[in-house]
Amino acid sequence: MGSRWGPQGRAGRRRMPFLLLLSLFCPALSEPIRYTIPEELARGSLVGNLAKDLGLSVPDLPTRNLRVSTEKKFFTVNTENGDLLVSDRIDREQICGKKSTCVLEFEMVAEKPLNFFHITVVIQDVNDNPPTFSRNITELEISELTLTGATFALESAQDSDVGLNSLQHYYLSPDPHFSLIQKENLDGSRYPELVVKAPLDREEQSCHHLVLTAVDGGEPARSCTTQIRVVVADANDNPPVFAQDMYRVSVQENLPVGSSVLRVMATDLDEGINAEITYAFINIGKEVRQLFKLDSKTGELTTGRGLDFEERESYTIGVEAKDGGHHTAHCKIQIDILDENDNAPEITLDSESKHIQEDAELGTVVALIKTHDRDSGLNGETLCQLHGNFPFKIVQDTKNTYKLVTDGALDREQTPEYNITITATDRGKPPLSSKRSVTFNVADVNDNAPVFFQASYMVPVAENNPPGASIAQVSASDPDLGPNGQVYYSIVASDLEPRALSSYVSVSAQSGVVFAQRAFDHEQLRAFELTLQARDQGSPALSANVSLRVLVGDRNDNAPRVLYPTLGPDGSALFDTVPRAAQPGYLVTKVVAVDADSGHNAWLSYHVLQASEPGLFSLGLRTGEVRTARALSDRDAARQRLLVAVRDGGQPPLSATATLHLVFADSLQEALPDLRDISAPSDPQAELQFYLVVALALISVLFLLAVILAVALSLRRASSSTRWSCFQTSAVCSKTAPEVLPNYCEGTLPYSYNLCAASHSSKTEFKFLNINPEHAPPQDLLCNEASWFESTSNDNPKMTSESVNLQQI
Repeated sequence: MGSRWGPQGRAGRRRMPFLLLLSLFCPALSEPIRYTIPEELARGSLVGNLAKDLGLSVPDLPTRNLRVSTEKKFFTVNTENGDLLVSDRIDREQICGKKSTCVLEFEMVAEKPLNFFHITVVIQDVNDNPPTFSRNITELEISELTLTGATFALESAQDSDVGLNSLQHYYLSPDPHFSLIQKENLDGSRYPELVVKAPLDREEQSCHHLVLTAVDGGEPARSCTTQIRVVVADANDNPPVFAQDMYRVSVQENLPVGSSVLRVMATDLDEGINAEITYAFINIGKEVRQLFKLDSKTGELTTGRGLDFEERESYTIGVEAKDGGHHTAHCKIQIDILDENDNAPEITLDSESKHIQEDAELGTVVALIKTHDRDSGLNGETLCQLHGNFPFKIVQDTKNTYKLVTDGALDREQTPEYNITITATDRGKPPLSSKRSVTFNVADVNDNAPVFFQASYMVPVAENNPPGASIAQVSASDPDLGPNGQVYYSIVASDLEPRALSSYVSVSAQSGVVFAQRAFDHEQLRAFELTLQARDQGSPALSANVSLRVLVGDRNDNAPRVLYPTLGPDGSALFDTVPRAAQPGYLVTKVVAVDADSGHNAWLSYHVLQASEPGLFSLGLRTGEVRTARALSDRDAARQRLLVAVRDGGQPPLSATATLHLVFADSLQEALPDLRDISAPSDPQAELQFYLVVALALISVLFLLAVILAVALSLRRASSSTRWSCFQTSAVCSKTAPEVLPNYCEGTLPYSYNLCAASHSSKTEFKFLNINPEHAPPQDLLCNEASWFESTSNDNPKMTSESVNLQQI
């Protein structure tokens, strides 16, 4: 630096703003917000208030998470007030080189909702670079025969600044023989030429010392100087002449190093050493000298380094031809770099979150995409695409910015995550492309109601179940995650009374197991239906209902109940009359019974346990109808008694008994005398117990008597004249009462035991008459009936013995 500002620099300072200039505020989000700032602002300097210019509320800034979306971040945002601040050194010459306009374009990203805001910052040049000469001393040889007005090109100074801050003027120190003019190249750069304004005389002055000063237009202005030593040479009257003053050539970028660009040619009419021409660069910077090489003998221009269109589009090179004397000639070479498609597009991706709600609406912005291709023209135009079948699409926002939005319904239960590959392809030939992959996880929402494994449930439960026992289990599944998939069960409806429901069943909220709260009774409740609900824990909660029908199964827990015959109002047994002339098959009466059970447990059968006259009546096994089996004979008693058992078909079977009193009479007056002898019915259970006790006592006595008789017979065996008789000379008979035998419980059978002793024999025989249990129950033995026993001895005649009949039940 080191130079001072001139008056022109101070005037320019008044015209240029030091701080930012807000050039345009556009309400449309697709149009950029434009700022203008000078380069080399200090870090933290204010660029503009984005919150105000974008129409954002300052309190919402922390929620919107406003940020710069670029890899090289020269700017940052103050989230407290929305100011756009400088965050890094901004050197215009480093960023934009010699471009006349330097623009930084970037995007601001805001969330909730996710969106792009396009920002353009114009970087104004400040005069921070002085002009510089590549050499401190330049030696120039001029023939003394040079005519007045001849010009000689001088080395131009280089200034990295642009515009007014770039090199503007050259000044030559005062000299009577030389003056200075400045010319412009096609690209606008200036270069000086030395003009001979007076004849030279080597013999008078062989060397002239000049000072060339280059000054830029900044405020303050900056300058630099170089020494020019002019040596007056002896006469060489023919200077070299180039075939063209301006050479133009176009070359492709990425040309191999050492490739020939063109060849310049100059001719000299002189001969000998004065016609020997050498070529050299003039008025070019160090960077250009590295990019191109010039053969000093042939004038062939070759590449010394790779060319890049993206760095610079054209070069203007000065070439000097010098003969063996002191004459020179100059020409310009204009080299235009042709762009090739050598840069693949770059993809920048910015997303608010890697999680997407599965209920996101169509068109929801998922991510912001920016593409950049350093090539130009068609080579720099890009197309962004998605490959694959995804419920997303890319929507173009501006030329190089896109939005990734939802294009279909998302279902986490089917696809929990998406691995998306974004491809950016330019329009060059051949096209180049780049890819960027991003993974999005679908966040669960409660969009699935629980589903039961069955459409309905039907459960059989046997009655008399233990309270608290599990009778059924329902199960439902919910494919959602977390609380959205946690299922709880409850009873929401029933055909039972609401107040009685809790006393019948309950359901486990976690497992869906249904418990019986009480023992069920098939006779009271044969079936009931519940409506169970499975509800998840989402917000809002979703639910599903299913019906559960409980069938209460029957058990044989009810004995048959006899409806007919019944007891009279006074407790006496009723009777039925039978005509004496009744023929076989005559319907006498019918035993009517019911069973509260159902099915096989209520299938009743009728059986005769006791009958006064076996074979006289028949009983229908299934109907309970009592019919005469034969005609009444003179020997049959006028009154008959039937003990009927009614059994059900359960396992084990239950039974009930009924007593039928039947009187053979043609009229009621005829039957009355027989009815007086019918005693009131006794308790069957009490009679049964009484007969058991009596039977045991009789058996014990008989056994004791038998032992005594056996001992007595063995002692008096020799006495053959001794006669034993029955315990009584007359037959002892067990006379039964007019009523029938007592009722017997199911499974018991009557047996009779007869004990007889012969009165005419010395041997006594005890004979047990076995009665087959399958026969009808024993009937009373009449007193005039005798039992004949065959004598144990051949010489003892058959005797009629009195028999003792003992009944044991």
